[in-house]
Amino acid sequence: MTELPSGAPEVAIRPVESRVDMDACVELQRQTWGEAFSEVVPTSMLQITAKMGGVVLGAFGPKGDLVGLVYGISGFRHGKPAHWSHMLAVRPEARSLGIGRRLKTRQKEMLLALGVETMYWSFDPLVSRNAHLNLNRLGARVVEYVPDMYGASNSELHQLGTDRFVVEWDLHAAGGSDRAPQHPSLPPGAVEVPIPAEIEAVERESVQEALSWRASTRRALVDLMSSGHGVVGFVPGAEQSKYIVAPV
Repeated sequence: MTELPSGAPEVAIRPVESRVDMDACVELQRQTWGEAFSEVVPTSMLQITAKMGGVVLGAFGPKGDLVGLVYGISGFRHGKPAHWSHMLAVRPEARSLGIGRRLKTRQKEMLLALGVETMYWSFDPLVSRNAHLNLNRLGARVVEYVPDMYGASNSELHQLGTDRFVVEWDLHAAGGSDRAPQHPSLPPGAVEVPIPAEIEAVERESVQEALSWRASTRRALVDLMSSGHGVVGFVPGAEQSKYIVAPV
């Protein structure tokens, strides 16, 4: 297991360039999504992406070992340069050190230097910690709910299917806040859509209960977003978190 300090200052964020480090990126994907995961991005594609204006960034511990990764490709969306951040992974022992946020921030800086002003990515709406990072800390905006976005998967992380929020991040906008309001004032017509604070714990206890959460949140969010509502806030909680959804 990688040993890390209590904070993240000694973790260096830099582009992944060597073949050895790119092979380590492949291994980190397998450790994160499972050894049987068939959609690992191989070393060859990581190399090509880095050469063609994409992003392959690593977080490296004090001994030079890879503890985190962010990977994305650049192209055009709606006629303008844009970037899709395909994966973000941090070793379990390195989580809660702000490494994911640091990787995203460096990714943003690299893209702005290339003239890219908008970034997109997806995340599971049931994962509270990711919602807090993406919506509150980074300030990204939900633009779409996609049921079963990636189809059937053999990753052990995808037992609940691959429903995803797609978010848009204006790279020129100011960042979000580390904390979300615990008792926000609701805009007119707003509703709250709850999710578990730790869906992984629910899944370990009962896959059926976790699947029930998937079905209920999918139904609520798809219905609301198809009728002119959007996600305008997210409030993390100790037992349950909640999305604030309002007319937009």
